[in-house]
Amino acid sequence: MGVMLTISIALIAGIIGGKIAERLTLPKVSGYLVAGVLIGPSIFKIFESYFEVVKYDIISELALSIIAFSIGSEFIYREIKKLGKKIVIITLMEVIGAVLLVFFFMYVVCKQDLAFSLVIASMSAATAPAATFLVMQQYRAYGPLTKTILPVVALDDIYGIMTFGILSSVAMILKSPTPLSVKEMVLGPTIEIFGSLLVGITIGIVLTIVIRLMKRKTGIQPIALAAILLGAGIAKVINASPLLVNIAVGTIVANIVPDHEKVFKSISDLSEPIYVLFFTLAGAKLELYILKYVGIVGIVYIFARGFGKYLGAFIGAQMVNAEPTVKKYLGLALLPQGGISIGLLVIVSQKFAYDPQFVSWMTTIIMFSILFYETGGPIFSKIAISKAGEINGLDKLENSDLNLSTN
Repeated sequence: MGVMLTISIALIAGIIGGKIAERLTLPKVSGYLVAGVLIGPSIFKIFESYFEVVKYDIISELALSIIAFSIGSEFIYREIKKLGKKIVIITLMEVIGAVLLVFFFMYVVCKQDLAFSLVIASMSAATAPAATFLVMQQYRAYGPLTKTILPVVALDDIYGIMTFGILSSVAMILKSPTPLSVKEMVLGPTIEIFGSLLVGITIGIVLTIVIRLMKRKTGIQPIALAAILLGAGIAKVINASPLLVNIAVGTIVANIVPDHEKVFKSISDLSEPIYVLFFTLAGAKLELYILKYVGIVGIVYIFARGFGKYLGAFIGAQMVNAEPTVKKYLGLALLPQGGISIGLLVIVSQKFAYDPQFVSWMTTIIMFSILFYETGGPIFSKIAISKAGEINGLDKLENSDLNLSTN
């Protein structure tokens, strides 16, 4: 089947899935993902295998980069200064909660070996920002919980990549058939984190200068998109993180460009079909046969990760005396797991290629977790913002501002 025909089928399936989900008062993201599962290798076989879907990863990379850029808009210094250490502490606690609980259950309860337990625990930290972001966008959510979620998710991914870099290096020492140099163990995680931020800051500054020099603002969209693609491309070349790079680009733009809202809106205007394709293709990667091989270890991992994130977020919010809605519901909004975890799986398959059983077992459990959390996670996110009373919060805010301006 031709590329264009396949993409068009995926897009149509995603649109239909999103409409059905909307009718059922579910997040559209869940509909996109279920549509992807239906056209994937498990059911209708429009895509015959996981590797068939991988051919279209350029769409996934573009979508994640755009989402990362949009998340950067939440890191406005004056707003973060108000939240300050609250975000840092809450994020740190939810990451620690997930990592510690998953490690305990894997190593102590399920009796997995130490290296495996360390790596899979490190992979539990990252949250998929795309699903959470899209749910809040769909329901125009705004309020204390919503304002906390995006900075936590963005910082969560930074912590998650750092945790993975450190714990996977320890696991490599434990399992490697040949000794690793200190340079090899330190250089990888360092490039991943600080290289990403340096590239993103540099591109963000250049983009800001270009925008300021523009006499007409009608050409912002292609320039901003070029910057996003440049960031993702450089990140892949130097083995950095496209997500961190574009979060940094977005952060620089949000803090330096006076009318930065126009920049982010220009990107938002072209993003919807890309998001539909991204989530539909993500669903198509989820092969249902893995359910036969997961067993009790996979179920325990899902429970430990979810409860660890919820408990850690609650403790962190309690420590900083956050709003009651943040304490109660933040953990529910941090459950989606997807793009970053798939990216980390690729790294695991490269680092531990000498142990196929290790890679296969890790892949099976994480893909099962993604299947569960990417389809169910958006529903939990909707429940969180609904219980917090923040659905349509943007509409209420805009009406309030309008009333103030007319009085």
